[in-house]
Amino acid sequence: MFVFAFLQKLSKGGLYNPLTALAAGVTGGFGSFIFTVLVRIPVEVIGSILGVKHIIHVFPEIGKGPKLNVAIHHGALTEGVLTFFIVMLSMGLARKIPGSFFMKTWIGSIAKLTLHVLGADLTGGCMNPAAVMGWAYARGEHITQEHLLVYWLGPIKATLLAVWFFNVVFKPLTEEQEKPKAKTD
Repeated sequence: MFVFAFLQKLSKGGLYNPLTALAAGVTGGFGSFIFTVLVRIPVEVIGSILGVKHIIHVFPEIGKGPKLNVAIHHGALTEGVLTFFIVMLSMGLARKIPGSFFMKTWIGSIAKLTLHVLGADLTGGCMNPAAVMGWAYARGEHITQEHLLVYWLGPIKATLLAVWFFNVVFKPLTEEQEKPKAKTD
């Protein structure tokens, strides 16, 4: 996770999870939303598909990606709840710990690992539609009802709900509040 977080910082916002990009796009205004939906998310999905194709080419016997082990609606609810908590955590960390790269990455990594373990037996606990899309595309299951409902619709709805809930419960920061406070000696 530290490697991906460092690459995100180095690229000034490059992400590997379209739900994080969607949350930022929704809170950033109409232009940001359109750019996110039309450019960032499709590029992340294409990158995931290409990554999985390369993994399968190099390691042909490696995993098959997440597998749904419950009913479709239970799976969508599971992925939605897991995603809701991840988005809430990400937004909270970005707001409450604005400058601490290592602390945010550590807290986020532990939380994501915990939620992944909780959902792994049910849906694979991915909370990342792009990653699931890569494996589903490789298996030829990328347009099934199961894939679309569980791994796309549930997490997207949960992301939008989490952004709305966060903005209702925690008022958006003003420009003055967003600036990190200088330490006084």
